[in-house]
Amino acid sequence: MAAGGGARAAVPSTPLLKDELDIVIPTIRNLDFLEMWRPFFQSYHLIIVQDGDPSRKIHVPEGFDYELYNRNDINRILGPKASCISFKDSACRCFGYMVSKKKYIYTIDDDCFVAKDPSGKEINALEQHVKNLLCPSTPHFFNTLYDPYREGADFVRGYPFSMREGAPTAVSHGLWLNIPDYDAPTQLVKPLERNTRYVDAVLTIPKGTLFPMCGMNLAFDRELIGPAMYFGLMGDGQPIGRYDDMWAGWCIKTGLPYIWHSKASNPFVNLKKEYNGIYWQEELIPFFQSAVIPKDCATVQQCYIELSKQVRAKLGKVDPYFTKLADAMVTWIDAWNELNPPPPNRSPPPLSLSLSPATFIRRSSVSLSSRLVIAGCFVLLVGVQNSPIFSLFSFLSLI
Repeated sequence: MAAGGGARAAVPSTPLLKDELDIVIPTIRNLDFLEMWRPFFQSYHLIIVQDGDPSRKIHVPEGFDYELYNRNDINRILGPKASCISFKDSACRCFGYMVSKKKYIYTIDDDCFVAKDPSGKEINALEQHVKNLLCPSTPHFFNTLYDPYREGADFVRGYPFSMREGAPTAVSHGLWLNIPDYDAPTQLVKPLERNTRYVDAVLTIPKGTLFPMCGMNLAFDRELIGPAMYFGLMGDGQPIGRYDDMWAGWCIKTGLPYIWHSKASNPFVNLKKEYNGIYWQEELIPFFQSAVIPKDCATVQQCYIELSKQVRAKLGKVDPYFTKLADAMVTWIDAWNELNPPPPNRSPPPLSLSLSPATFIRRSSVSLSSRLVIAGCFVLLVGVQNSPIFSLFSFLSLI
């Protein structure tokens, strides 16, 4: 594990939650992209998860406070349990979620650049994500003015007063400008399509609605749903790729911060990775829509273990991969508990903790610019259900 630090340049204003949030970045290359994010990221601690060849030296610009973990570090820290962390796939980022000790996580891809709003002002995606996480969500009743907590807005006539307190927000899902996050078939049909539409809005994903979560511009409450943010088994040695973030999202739920997505991936390579996922997806969605967790599952970990049993029993019939994935889900929880033991004489918080009426995902337009990250446009919020039956995998449907 490498670590770095150094003198820091002045940042325009006091960053929100700078001591309570880690930025997790998966990478296989030098992190020169951090220079454009310096005004927004420099005050925060970075957790860099290096994928691929662990002997390769990754350059991190001076002045950033960071920890860098490569595959050798992952194997050393987790031992045999390292098998649950994907190799040669950005899903390795979830190792950063596990070793973090902060309440919140923001994760971003290294091909995402700072985006600009229509006035030409650079968007601080991270700040928008933090504001989303600190603001309630409204998953049970749709407000036609979108985010009722935003300055200049409120609940419209007819919105139940009993629901105006909202629910804790578990996930802030940002969007991006420039390169769309399409699957391989759509990429091949629309190779030149670019997203240029900046939508200044924050929406809550309704309770019972699934969505395709993207991990390139994402923030979440680690204390609330961290153990459920497992990105599955992808990449080297696995029959599927590019479904890591969606798997986690189906297990939980999206918002406004925008970024600029700069790099278009190879659609032919993507098709090879996605082929099984596209096929299996028709089985996965009904599974998540119908998954129910018993009431005696009182913590996120217990819910996730129960979900792994259902994955094994039901999806294991679809393909042997899901039996292997179910095992990895259990290993993930074991590793999480080992690195994040509850304080003495204290059990993990019950699921009903912040699950009251529901903790939801706020989706907003935080844009990236390679995938441009902009914060402050269309954003999705995900909340959490106030019930131990909340299956962090029914996430989307529950949320």
